[in-house]
Amino acid sequence: MFLSDIDIQKARANKEIRIDGFDRKRLQPASYDILLGNKFILTETHTNEFIDPHKKIFPKTREVQIVDGDRFILHPGVSVLGTSHDFFGSDMYLIQLSGKSSLARIGLIVHNTAGLINPGHFLNITLELYNLNNVPIILRPKMEIAQITFSKMSSPSVRNYKETGRYSENNWAVAVAPKKKVIKKI
Repeated sequence: MFLSDIDIQKARANKEIRIDGFDRKRLQPASYDILLGNKFILTETHTNEFIDPHKKIFPKTREVQIVDGDRFILHPGVSVLGTSHDFFGSDMYLIQLSGKSSLARIGLIVHNTAGLINPGHFLNITLELYNLNNVPIILRPKMEIAQITFSKMSSPSVRNYKETGRYSENNWAVAVAPKKKVIKKI
């Protein structure tokens, strides 16, 4: 069961859902629109021969910060990590991240696989941004980038994300570069 706008507001008032900087204008009938943050992680494609997750060989990356009012140009076929401006979470509800249809229609994917936020996880979510279009897409800090929905759990979980989650500290560096390893030529 998904929470309606009325239920989201009640859950916030009861401190069951946390959304820092909540803006009622972004509340939808059954979701809440979140904003794009200022940080992006780019893969240094010129220095990476390959990625091999099985062998823990990950790409070299760099962080770029864009100031408010500036823009980030996402070129066709390019994938970057971004972050949400909004900090949110809940101990009681499963939160799901979805793209906005208006952005999907222009070819922007905001997440590929990481759309679930488990109870106990409070974060500025990492976004997997990809341009499917054949022209660049301009991204701007604090633009509406995605939406989150809240699902009631049938019962409390035995363990929550604070106890079990890989990114439980909301550590941006860990999220983008699990472990550094020297790439060996084959």
